[in-house]
Amino acid sequence: MSEAFYTSDGDGFVASELTRGPWDEKSQHAGPPCALLGRALDRAGAIEDAQVVRVTYEIVRPVPIARLATRTEIVRPGRNVELIEGELLHDGEPVIRARAWRIRIADVEIDRAPLEPAAIPGPGSAATQSFFPVPWDVGYHTAMEVRFVEGGFVEPGPARAWMRMRVPLIEGEEPAALDRVLAAADSGNGVSSPLDYRRYIFINTDLTVNLRRLPEGEWVCLDAVTYPERSGIGLSDTALHDERGMIGRATQALLVAERG
Repeated sequence: MSEAFYTSDGDGFVASELTRGPWDEKSQHAGPPCALLGRALDRAGAIEDAQVVRVTYEIVRPVPIARLATRTEIVRPGRNVELIEGELLHDGEPVIRARAWRIRIADVEIDRAPLEPAAIPGPGSAATQSFFPVPWDVGYHTAMEVRFVEGGFVEPGPARAWMRMRVPLIEGEEPAALDRVLAAADSGNGVSSPLDYRRYIFINTDLTVNLRRLPEGEWVCLDAVTYPERSGIGLSDTALHDERGMIGRATQALLVAERG
């Protein structure tokens, strides 16, 4: 078995079993493919010293555990900001579409300290937990380490969970900071669901991540809350942290439904 989420294959990437999600044995969790496409969007940028500050993903169909390719295009070039569009493709058909803004990095003197949220206890003081029961032995749930400060996978309600990748995104490639945050950010609805996973599904149709800065170190914390409605629509809202403080925010629109 591969020791990474993906292996390079010419101009594409072959997904390993470690990408498998909790809902369908043949489909990926959205975290790894969003990180894969985010990597492509960042690398497509023309501004040499810039950071992805926002990326929005539209998950147009389940992502199969198969060979994938990426396609990117700068649609709004500039010296200071640029907008990049991209697609993750399976057999030439898009499975995820995304748009990302990159902004140049420069030294700017700030004349007042920004308001910062309260610090979250670090991963060293958090409790390691397994994912909620998954019917297969290998998948995203075994490729990510999760430590909860508050809440838990089988405890309904808001949660604070530290996550880190146990394996690289691409075999033989050290994960970048952007890889680490995007691989984790899609799990906000999973760690903070207020519903019983045995009775309900709560699948996101999209993911938007805004970043004020990239994470430092291996760990990313999800300070997450999910709001389901009786209409079958939900919202997951997640503040993203590293051990130094808040780095950004992720939101997800959710399909909420009873199983079977």
